[in-house]
Amino acid sequence: MRVQRQIWGHIPLLHITPNQDAEVALPTVVFFHGHMSAKEHNLHYAYQLAEKGLRVILPDAHLHGERSEGLDEVQISLRFWEIVLTSIEELAFLHKELHKRELVTGEPGIGGTSMGGITTLGAMTVYPWIQAAAVMMGAGNYVELAQAQMAQYESRGFQLPISAEERERMLSTLAIFDSGRNKPKFNGRPIYFWHGEQDVTVPFEPTYRLFKELKNQYEAVPEKINFTREREAGHAVSRNGMLEATDWLAKYLIE
Repeated sequence: MRVQRQIWGHIPLLHITPNQDAEVALPTVVFFHGHMSAKEHNLHYAYQLAEKGLRVILPDAHLHGERSEGLDEVQISLRFWEIVLTSIEELAFLHKELHKRELVTGEPGIGGTSMGGITTLGAMTVYPWIQAAAVMMGAGNYVELAQAQMAQYESRGFQLPISAEERERMLSTLAIFDSGRNKPKFNGRPIYFWHGEQDVTVPFEPTYRLFKELKNQYEAVPEKINFTREREAGHAVSRNGMLEATDWLAKYLIE
């Protein structure tokens, strides 16, 4: 496995390939990290994927890793949706670069953990070129999740720095990427979910509800949607989940 630290445009990333295939076109995955994490924290996913013959791009999200601006956790949390939407927008640039550099065979898949899983589900609603996805303890109910986050902050006595008009505008924007409101856009593409039932950071039930709703649209291709639930797991992906997710992406990208 070869790991290169690169900057594409303004995005710092780790570029991982099998040793002998750094410059040739390969099946490719763009994998997003979680909130308050960084690109290096998903190298175990990249290792498994590279071992199977895939190229992996691990970008740093806005305000994270090498893009840190010295903000504390509360300041970054208040900009959560700005970060998610920036990652979705930047995925279009990464996609263009992969093709311009002739590094990808076919079209890439995507995946992510926590905030990265949330990003993955939003991206699926706007980019029909995505070939397969792995959502690790993510959520697609953007509007519902944002409303719950704001209510939680306000219950703690935080004065959110947005007006009522700005709040409505934000929720209208998030609705564009909300999986529950855009289910037809998944269009039968392979998608793997992993979620721990004891997760209190990204609640289990809304994601499982989305899976059950999506399943109705996958009746012709039921093998292309999977939900692995672990009864005792919280907000941390098990080794089994990581291995299943990387097997899933390899299966549908190497075909």
